[in-house]
Amino acid sequence: MKEEKIIVPANGYLMLFVFLILFFGSIATIIIFENPLPIITIVIAIVLAIGFIMVNPNNSRVLLLFGKYVGTVKDNGFYWVNPFYTKKKISLRASNFDSERLKVNDKLGNPIMISTILVWKVQDTYKAAFDVDNYEHFVRVQTDAAVRKLASMYPYDNFADEGHDEDITLRSSVNEVSEALEKELDERLTIAGIHVLEARIGYLAYAQEIASAMLKRQQATAIVAARHKIVEGAVSMVEMALNELNKKEILILDEERKAAMVSNLLVILCGDKEASPVVNAGTLNQ
Repeated sequence: MKEEKIIVPANGYLMLFVFLILFFGSIATIIIFENPLPIITIVIAIVLAIGFIMVNPNNSRVLLLFGKYVGTVKDNGFYWVNPFYTKKKISLRASNFDSERLKVNDKLGNPIMISTILVWKVQDTYKAAFDVDNYEHFVRVQTDAAVRKLASMYPYDNFADEGHDEDITLRSSVNEVSEALEKELDERLTIAGIHVLEARIGYLAYAQEIASAMLKRQQATAIVAARHKIVEGAVSMVEMALNELNKKEILILDEERKAAMVSNLLVILCGDKEASPVVNAGTLNQ
């Protein structure tokens, strides 16, 4: 048998009634009739008692008879099975796994620290019990391997200024990365009968040796972007000021004075500090 087989054993309460009759009835027979033969019945009752099992909700029992797979009990309740069955308990509840922070290289070769949070559950008890040695350890090892592969497929961040303009990055494309991680883990864990409910990045950062340099790079990128926006707005404001002056004929400026005005306005609008204007109380020619 290569696949899971669901079985429903005998009712445990009925067999408990049979056990009580055999056990206490034999004891009563020995006491009343002083006959030692019912001891055999007591031994049989004790052997029958070994077959009682209790299956809690979201749990299962895998049954084997001398190394041969018999079936799996998934329905919760009180049952009785062959006393010679080997009973292996496997939980069907959803489990969380928070992996360790791994140091890996992203697509661009930058060292990063990454970990994942995995929510999984056993779907096929036969595969979990017999196709892998230890399915819980298998989940941990394969999760680490999947995270390493995922990190090598995508860059940590976009570096468009260096010609590395990626559509998907580890930092910004959370949904796409999570879907890719779930698909990779589902393919790896199917062999163990594990169903992946959710997988996502739990921790993501540059490795310590380059974290400081990358922080400065991000700050520089932000400053350049802000300056670009400021200059763009300043040029629009200067253009608007010159157009309004010409339109309303408030002041006629030659090219030299226009250049001086543009220079002064750009210095004021693009400067980090507030300007201290100097008021010219004379004429334009002074």
